[in-house]
Order: sequence, then C-alpha cells, then structure tokens
Amino acid sequence: MKIAIWGQELTAWVAAGTLAHAGNDVRIVNDSTDQDPILRMGTNILNEPGLKDLICDEFTKGRLQFTTSGGATQFDIHMLCMNPSEFDAAKQIVSKLGKFTQNKLLIINQSLFGVGSTDELQGLLKKENNQIAAFLTENIAEGEALNNMRHPKAITLGCDNPWANMMIDSLLRPFTRQLDQMLIMSTREAEFAKMATTGMLALRIGYINELANLAEQLDVNIDVIRQSMGADPRIGHHYLSPGCGFGGNSFSQSIKGLADLLSEKRNSQLLDTVLRENEKQKEQCFRKLWRHYKADISGLQIAVWGASFKPGSSSLDGAPSLKVIEAIIAQGATVRIHDPEALDNIERLYGGHPQVITCKDKYEALANTDALLILTEWDEYWSPDYEALLEQMRQPVIVDGRNVLSRDLLESLGFTYYGIGR
Repeated sequence: MKIAIWGQELTAWVAAGTLAHAGNDVRIVNDSTDQDPILRMGTNILNEPGLKDLICDEFTKGRLQFTTSGGATQFDIHMLCMNPSEFDAAKQIVSKLGKFTQNKLLIINQSLFGVGSTDELQGLLKKENNQIAAFLTENIAEGEALNNMRHPKAITLGCDNPWANMMIDSLLRPFTRQLDQMLIMSTREAEFAKMATTGMLALRIGYINELANLAEQLDVNIDVIRQSMGADPRIGHHYLSPGCGFGGNSFSQSIKGLADLLSEKRNSQLLDTVLRENEKQKEQCFRKLWRHYKADISGLQIAVWGASFKPGSSSLDGAPSLKVIEAIIAQGATVRIHDPEALDNIERLYGGHPQVITCKDKYEALANTDALLILTEWDEYWSPDYEALLEQMRQPVIVDGRNVLSRDLLESLGFTYYGIGR
C-alpha cells in the first residue's frame, strides 16, 4: 500500500518505520529543504530504542522517503500523527486532500485532538465518494513503542464504513496475527475510550502516591498495603507502584485533554487535581533531602541515579529529575548524574553548568557525595554493590524515589534510607 504520514510525533515515526518494514511504500510529509532525515527527527524519535536504526534502514532500502505536502496529494491513504495542538493544521490538510482527490480517500487519524474531532474532519470530505476519516487509537508507550506497534494486544478503531474497515484491517494485518481483541465503534466513542483509559491510569498512579504519602504519616508500609490491594482481582497490581511522579509528553497531554473536557462539560476538577498533585509528587525526593539536611544543602554533592522519565527511554519530557536538579542547583549544591540512556539529553540542557556533572558509571556518580537520589527505576539500580556505595559516599544517605531498594538491608548496613510511603 502507498501511505502518506503527516506529523512529527513519535507515533508518526513508529508507524512510518513499521509500515515500511512490512513492505508498504511510505512517505513522511515534510516540506523542509534539509535532505538529512536524521536532522528532521525530533529528540523523541532519537530517544526511542531501535527506532533510529529502523528508520535509517528503511530510508536506505527506499521503502520510506520524504515527500512534500503537494506530492502527498497523489496518495489515497493518509495517517495523521500530529500534536493535539495542531488540529487547525489537520483540518487544512484534510480539506486540501478532499479537494484534490476525486475518488476514494482514507484518512486514519491517530491524533488525540478531542472527542468529535474526527467527525469534524469527516465533514470536510465527500462521504458519498468513499472519502472516509477514521480514528485509530494509538497505544504506544515511550520506551516500548516499536514492540507496542508490532505486537498490540488490542486495537480500538472508530469507523462505520465497510471499505475503510477493510483497508485498515489489511494495513494492520502484519501486526494483528496474535491480537487479543479488535474493537470497532464510532469515532467519538473511540476518541473518548482512548482518553478514558489514559485518565484511569493517571488516577491509579495519583491514588497510590497519595496513599503512600499518607502511609508515611501513619507509620505503615505502603508495600504491604499495595500488595493487599493488588491481591483483590477487582483491582490488580497494574499501575499501582508509588513513586516520585509520572512524566512523558504523550501521556501527560492526553490526561490534560481529558481534564480540560471534564472541566468544560462537567465542571469537574478530578484530573486537574491529579495533574497538580503529580507536579508536587515530583518534588518529594528533594523535600526529603532538604528535611534531612535541615534546610541547608549548600556546598553538598548530591548523586542522582536516573534522569529519564521512565526506564527504557532517554526522554526527559516531564521527568521528575528536572525538578529535582533545578532545586539542587538553586540551593547551591552540585548534582552528579548517572542514567543509562539520558546523559546526552542532560548535557544538552545543562552542558557547561558548573553544578551539573554527568557520569557514565553509576559508582563514579557517587564519589564524595552526601546523598543518593534514585529517580528512575532502571534495572541496574535494583541490586547495586552496597560496599561500593559505602566506600564512595561521604554520607550514606539514600532517597529512593521508586522504592527499588530494601530499606531493612540498607539500614542494617548503616545507611539512612527514605522511600516513598515506607
């Protein structure tokens, strides 16, 4: 199939790479005169494991190329993978495509513009000529995007046109051989379902973090509480781990979209509260450090393990580490940072700053430090060499923002330990 993809979001590049790899003739629409495809990739694409190599390979093989917006009008299948703020641009694109195409035209919208937006795009097309706008739910998570696209567990499609359904089914066929469920509904229902799912996940994270903060005040261990909650089949363990807040551009934008809709239609502040409390939660680790040193960390050396917003990604979008680093710098301390993937991004932000030191070895980051803050739960942080920690650190203080370490073991070795809800 010949497919034109509009947008520079992570979803666009994942779709482009995987669809080209499956044998399709794919074009990324970009009117830039720059001929280097790598330079056209945003940091989200470069951050995503395996994606850069896939894109470059498909460019080399010729199955993936750039085209101009004018050249894209020759295609009959188009995917909109755009930022939620670009709805006006999307309407201009669809209107232009509808005018230039006399026959069948399929617009697959994967952009979360809001409930009813795909219907609005459909209004710009000639439905009687089988010019159809459908909504295909994007279910990729940063750090796992390629696997999510190649091996989806479920797909939600908003479309009521048999021809469009047939075309989308054929397009996704290489990725749906082990699919658990294919849900087909109206475009409005599919858009709302996507927002509702993301909102539920945010509520679970926000709720367990609130319980963790309360557990500290009640002198109970949140690990025991969440195990009891998760044992209930009505609840389960998914998204029930307390920590120092969630990040990620796509996840946060989706939550904000639903929060705005709830506020507008229902005068509800439920998700607005979740977002506000999440920003406070990102500061928890610094506050614990601040209290430990009685509100004076000036001149101290602070180690940070984990800068990316989640393991498996090098992205710093909305990462708790950014708030912590800024707070440490503002209080006159030096921060020594280790992350398996995100150091280049840290250096782009803070390169040359005298109070920010990046370290390629996690034990090097501990040299003569007065505390260690763990902000991202990378696998390599779960079982460190405790003797090396004691040898390297000037003060054996650990603030564990992801509850990856054993409090009992650390305290038995002489560490001062602070977790989230423990």
